[in-house]
Amino acid sequence: MATSIINATSATTDLSLLRLLQLSSVSLPVGGFSFSQGLEYAIDSGWINNAPQVSHWVETQLTESLARLDLPVLKLAMQSLARTDCSDITLSQCNDLILACRETKELKLTDTAMGEALSRLLRSLDIPLPFEKGEDVSFVVLFAVAAHHWNISFHTTALGFSWSWLENQIAAATKLVPLGQTQAQQLLGELQRGIPVAIRVSETVTTEDIGAGLPAIAIASARHETQYSRLFRS
Repeated sequence: MATSIINATSATTDLSLLRLLQLSSVSLPVGGFSFSQGLEYAIDSGWINNAPQVSHWVETQLTESLARLDLPVLKLAMQSLARTDCSDITLSQCNDLILACRETKELKLTDTAMGEALSRLLRSLDIPLPFEKGEDVSFVVLFAVAAHHWNISFHTTALGFSWSWLENQIAAATKLVPLGQTQAQQLLGELQRGIPVAIRVSETVTTEDIGAGLPAIAIASARHETQYSRLFRS
């Protein structure tokens, strides 16, 4: 009896992990590869010219933006879905909060365009969504919905979400700087060490303190909208 319980638990854990890999895969059809989040303008304007500068740019976003905005909202959204006593905010409020914190039209477009694509995918997988079709919904909030539906813990979900974001940023830099494939893998190896740290920071951020302010990224994102030649949507 005990063995069968252990096997069932193991199977559930394995299935949740596989679902997380599916959700955070670069092949997930949400268009994450289409957005540079200001990186294209920063490279085109000469702010970033090499791998160390890419590392600094991405690491700053990881520690000062993902850790203090995206991941705390991801946590709140999952708590809201689980209806835990820790949740002091509704899912709709989580969505309003994170969209309000996007500093430019392009950064908001990144979030809502990926959210729209993920919404279509989740509906096709028969996952119930608490939002109307056509409504602006954050990719972060929908990521939480999928993770909750598949019984993935916040910590594990945050690892997958952060890895997916990091991989897309380095993929963009690989095309734009450009970087060699070996350099790109070295950067991924270095920067992924910051993901557990960012998650720990996110767990200490209160609802009142959620938010991020990175002026250079906001400027790069805004100017990217009118950049003469672009490979990326945002």
